[in-house]
Amino acid sequence: MARYSRLRQIQRLDPESDYQEIYRISTEYEFPWDVTRALELALFRTYAVPSIGGLLDRTREFADHGQKRYDDTVVLLYETTRDGGMDAPRGRAAIRQMNRIHGRYPISNDDFLYVLSTFVVVPVRWISRYGWRPYSRHEVRATVNTFRHMGRLMGLKDIPETYEEFAALLDGYEREHYAFNEPSRRVAEATIAIFQGWFPGFARPLARSGVIALTDTPLREALGLRRSPRALEVAADRA
Repeated sequence: MARYSRLRQIQRLDPESDYQEIYRISTEYEFPWDVTRALELALFRTYAVPSIGGLLDRTREFADHGQKRYDDTVVLLYETTRDGGMDAPRGRAAIRQMNRIHGRYPISNDDFLYVLSTFVVVPVRWISRYGWRPYSRHEVRATVNTFRHMGRLMGLKDIPETYEEFAALLDGYEREHYAFNEPSRRVAEATIAIFQGWFPGFARPLARSGVIALTDTPLREALGLRRSPRALEVAADRA
C-alpha cells in the first residue's frame, strides 16, 4: 500500500458525515502509536484539576487496580471507534457503560467538557509535533465531530463546535483550575507506576523520568512532580 493511500481515502470522505470512519482510519492505521501515547498524556493532564484528581483518588481505581483501570479505558474507547463506531451495537454498549460508571459520581458538566477537550486537542498537538505527517484538515474536523458525538451521547451541554473552541476551552480551564493537590499527586504517581510496570526493573527509573520529561511546567507543578534532567527532556522530545 502506498504511503499516502489512506490519506487520499480520508480526503474522499466527508468529515461532517463520515467523521467516525475518518477517525477510525486515522487512529487505527495512520497514527495508532501516536494516538495511544497522546490519549495517555491527555488522561494524565486531567489529574491536575483538583476536582478530577481528587475524585479519581477517592475511587482508588488507579491505586488498587491500576493496570485493569487502564485496560478498561482502552477497551471502551476502542469499542467506540471500531466498525460502525458509536452508532453500532457494541459502540452504544460502550457508551452506556461509560455513562453508568460516570453516573455514580457528581461530576460537573465543565469537568466533563474539559476531559473531552483533552481527547480532541492533545492528540492533534502531539501529532503536529511528532507524527510522521501532520493531521489533515479532514482528520482534525473528524476528531472534533467524533468527540462532539460522544459528548452528546453522554448528555453533555454546551459542547464546543470547532477545534479552536476546544483548544481555547482546554487552555483556559487549565489556567483557571490547575493547582497542587495531594490526591492528584497520588493518582499521578499510581499512573506512572503503571507505565513503569511495562519495563524491566532496571529500566523503570528511566521510564519514570521519561514520562515526566514529556510534561510541561504547569502540569508538573500541579502534580508535585520533580522536573527531569534537561538532557533527558531533549532526548525524550527527539526520540
